[in-house]
Amino acid sequence: MDDDLSQHYQGSPELLMFLASTVHDMKNSISVLSGTLEHLLATPPAAQAAAAAAGPAQYQELGQMLYQTRRLNDSLIQLLALYKEVGKPGYPFDPAPRSVRELVEQVEGQARILLHSRGIAFETDFAPDAIWTFDEELVIGVLVHAINNAIRYTRDRIRLSVRKDGDFLELRVEDNGSGFPQAMLDAGANAMDTREVRVRFSSNSSGLGLYFSSEVARMHRHRQRTGAIALENGGSLGGGCFVLRLP
Repeated sequence: MDDDLSQHYQGSPELLMFLASTVHDMKNSISVLSGTLEHLLATPPAAQAAAAAAGPAQYQELGQMLYQTRRLNDSLIQLLALYKEVGKPGYPFDPAPRSVRELVEQVEGQARILLHSRGIAFETDFAPDAIWTFDEELVIGVLVHAINNAIRYTRDRIRLSVRKDGDFLELRVEDNGSGFPQAMLDAGANAMDTREVRVRFSSNSSGLGLYFSSEVARMHRHRQRTGAIALENGGSLGGGCFVLRLP
């Protein structure tokens, strides 16, 4: 952002407040729509099978609509969090000892209907009795966003694994697609190295999700260690891998 534009926005708190209020209203509307779609997709198995048999194209379209509303809702939530200055002094950062099992269950619960509607199997791998210190809401937000992103690349499987790696807790969201394109891998590196957010019109990507995730990772500190994110290709399923490491 050039100096003139930066000064313009710094001198226009009313505009920033208006934009934040508008984003908040949009998020609420999208949440209502998302909830309606989830209700329609979460019918009893017998009714769901009948609906799919009667109109599989319409059922798949509902799943696609839910996917798109989830993506939009993710972005709006991230925008609001960044507006409230995630990672800055005064932000309600709440790290505490948490159960890894409960974390995985909450993430799985939020993703279940969307994954089922698109015929994607969801696998988990974690130590049931593991405890780690982190901000639960922020980490759930990062992992759910990573799963929503993996839906774009996977063929039919997504895996969430959590394991201790030295002094870090490593959380991985992996898929069995063809892997991230090089531009995405570069964006993942830039999110941690330069904190740059670049809009890529050719790929419809703003980098907002990676920037938000990198900020959440940085907020987690212990002694001289700081959290980090990374994008990789390969992993246990041979596709794309989103990695969150927490000290």
